[in-house]
Amino acid sequence: MPHDMVRVVYTKYDGSAHRDYPARRFDSDDLGVWVGVTRGTPSVYHGRPSVEQIPFVLLIPHHAWWTGMFNPPPRTSEVYCDITTPARWEGDTVHIIDLDLDVVRRRETGVVELRDEDEFDEHRVQFGYPDYLVDEARAAASKLMGALGDGSEPFASQYHKYLTQVA
Repeated sequence: MPHDMVRVVYTKYDGSAHRDYPARRFDSDDLGVWVGVTRGTPSVYHGRPSVEQIPFVLLIPHHAWWTGMFNPPPRTSEVYCDITTPARWEGDTVHIIDLDLDVVRRRETGVVELRDEDEFDEHRVQFGYPDYLVDEARAAASKLMGALGDGSEPFASQYHKYLTQVA
């Protein structure tokens, strides 16, 4: 892939395919790497071939246990954070393990939700999540619950400049 493109590969903890798509690299700053995905991008979603219907921007933090997806309307989630292992880069491909928990801010109401705790608990047993991973995942979710609700960046406005480049 050209250097301005990256491949984003999410798997589950057991190595099974989750999401996989090409994205355009916009910027890298102290928070992480910002990439964008346009409408019509071929992708894999939950292990199956798909095509992105709504564009989005993804922030891949340098060392955090989450990724942040920033969405334009009509998506009902303005910000959707997956709790993940820290990103691991191999050239222009980033590997991320999705740990099931999600923190979402709803567009219309601004309500922040913690989602998929049942899936996290199920996979914790099924996949044998080690204790440190469970602790890191829960700590990241707790931190994001506050940050998405209190106006902290990058969740307040910083992402808007990138959304205009994919819409």
